[in-house]
This record gives sequence, structure tokens and C-alpha cells, in this order.
Amino acid sequence: MTSPHTHPKRFYKTAAPEPLGDGWTIALDGRTIKTPARAALVLPTLGLAEALAAEWNAQGEHIDLAAMYLTRLANVAIDRAGEAREELADEVARYCETDLICHIAEEPEELIALEEGHWAPVREWAGEMLGVILVTTEGVRATPQPDASLDAARDYALSLDDFRLTGLVYACALYGSALLAMAVCEGALPADEAFEMSRLDESWQIARWGEDEEAAAATAAKRIEAAALAKWFGGLSA
Repeated sequence: MTSPHTHPKRFYKTAAPEPLGDGWTIALDGRTIKTPARAALVLPTLGLAEALAAEWNAQGEHIDLAAMYLTRLANVAIDRAGEAREELADEVARYCETDLICHIAEEPEELIALEEGHWAPVREWAGEMLGVILVTTEGVRATPQPDASLDAARDYALSLDDFRLTGLVYACALYGSALLAMAVCEGALPADEAFEMSRLDESWQIARWGEDEEAAAATAAKRIEAAALAKWFGGLSA
């Protein structure tokens, strides 16, 4: 585990949103901050700026940059997303090819019913609203997905601004599901609920066999990430 004393010492008293151009930035004791690429940290909404400011204000004596999920997402959106939009859209399509909520358990019937009760409505939503119609399969066996649906997923990703696209790709990785990520991005599903839906099989197994401390800690860390995603998309919509 990394010692907190390897983190930078907090050098400011307060962080606050501040208007900058057509957007908002974060000022630390009145001094605006920049991204790692030395670009201005310009955020599209006051709501997102307030969320980032709260993240900076929540730091203790030392700054834990790795745990500042909103700031990291903003840095990616500003420094990388604009020039990597095609690659990020392709990544979303790749998650569709092995989307978690298209892989239904082979047995028992109880688990199958649990998964389909939660996952089928999300698949239906994605098909109806975004034209991303994916085929289900049993277990871990891969199945080819329709080219038209993969193209629809790419088109959807490219329709987003850099900040929403960054959040979408992050959500894909967290959930193992492009469809869950899209539902969260569109406000059709809360970020924390989507995370719990992504681990239905795991939760079902834990209820029967228990959970070790390492797995529990990993799950708790991912719940923190899901909460950060909720603040990210909530801030963008504010």
C-alpha cells in the first residue's frame, strides 16, 4: 500500500469554481489549475465544476491524486479525448462484442432468472433508443454481434461531447458492459445501480459461499468509482 506521505502535500486552503471563458474552472486559493498537459482546466458546467471543487476540498493533509476520479476524468477529457475520439468510439464497440449483460448464466435457473430480470430491460432499452441490438449467449462463449449494432454504438459514442465520451468509456470498463454504460450516460439508469447489476453473478455466489476480505475491498473500491461516475454525469447535466 502506498504511504500517504508519498502524495503531494496539500498546498491550498480552499478550492472553488470560477468562470473561465464559456465554461468553468477550479481555483485553489484564487489560482486556477491546469491539466497535466498544461491546458486550462475548462469544464462545461457549473455543476461539474462544483463537484471537482468538492473533490479538491475533501483532500486531507496530503493530496491523493489517484483517488480524485473526477479530476482525472476531466484531465483525460481535455488532454486526450478530442484527439482520440475514433479510438474511444472503437473501444465502446469492442465492449459491445463481449458485453457482460449479453452473457447469461448456463445454470441454475434461479440465477438465469435474476440476470434476465435485470439485464433484458437494459438490452431492450439500448435497442429501442440507440439502435444497439445485441445477441445473447450462454456463459463465457463469444457470439458475433451484428455489424449494424456495432456501428450504432460507435455513432452513439461519437455523438457525445468529449466529457460524456470520456465518462462513457470509463463506465464501460467499470461495468464490463457498454449497454450499462450507455444507460448511465443517458440518465436511464443510476450509476450505482448499474454497478450492482454488473455484479449479479458475483453477488449471487457471495450469498451462498461468502466473500473474502480482498474481494470485498476490491468491490468497495469499485463502488467508490461508481459513485464518482454518478457525480460526473450528474454534474454534466446540472
